[in-house]
Amino acid sequence: MPYGTPPLAQQLEHGRFSRFLATLPPHDFSLLAPHLRMTGLERGVMLHDVGEEIEHVYFPHTGMVSLVAVMKSGAMVETATIGRGGVIGASAGLGVRWTFGRAIVQLPGTAAWMSGAQFHAAANQSQAIRDLIVRYNDLLLAQVQQSVACNALHALEARLCRWLLQTHDCMDGDVIPLTQEFLGQMLGVRRTTVTIAARLLQSAGLIRYRRGLIHIVDRAALEDIACECYAVVKHNADKVFAARPPLR
Repeated sequence: MPYGTPPLAQQLEHGRFSRFLATLPPHDFSLLAPHLRMTGLERGVMLHDVGEEIEHVYFPHTGMVSLVAVMKSGAMVETATIGRGGVIGASAGLGVRWTFGRAIVQLPGTAAWMSGAQFHAAANQSQAIRDLIVRYNDLLLAQVQQSVACNALHALEARLCRWLLQTHDCMDGDVIPLTQEFLGQMLGVRRTTVTIAARLLQSAGLIRYRRGLIHIVDRAALEDIACECYAVVKHNADKVFAARPPLR
């Protein structure tokens, strides 16, 4: 069960803020604001599992949540990365009651949350909220499709750079707490394979890796090596969330 503080106002965040909420016109945001609460996102916490009822909707401000596909063996691979530009449980606003994937907090942070029923009720009163949910769901589907193509067609080093860039976008600094075992799970490869790729990036001066911490040293070089998928996903997100500046 999420925990939180009293309802949020527009001044909830003065810096990092959910791009989904920030895109809404003030009147439509006001339908959500009385029901929003702040919560901490703790690493390893599962927000939703496959087939569960969507009880709560989360709007990350900081941190990162992974949507993962889970096999019978317990093996997992990431299908989408959700940071401040995303929503966990957005389909509840359109009346969808059940989840289709597992959502796990991978990097700690903060989020606003509200009940799925309250989100649905607000969406029923606002065409702007419904339209944004539809656009966001299209964006999420496009990210999943891009992830499938990326995993099948692109070299591991380029995929690793893409994933590091997406993760860096969810952070407030240049140090990312990620183990190679975790990276292997998310990329669908063995830990030893990730180790080789990470060493190559470190030798080239792009990152520094030590004891589960990855320090981004040269982001521009990572962007040069990353596959096209990072730019495609970022471009699609910028189109969806370009409607208005962040709330202040």
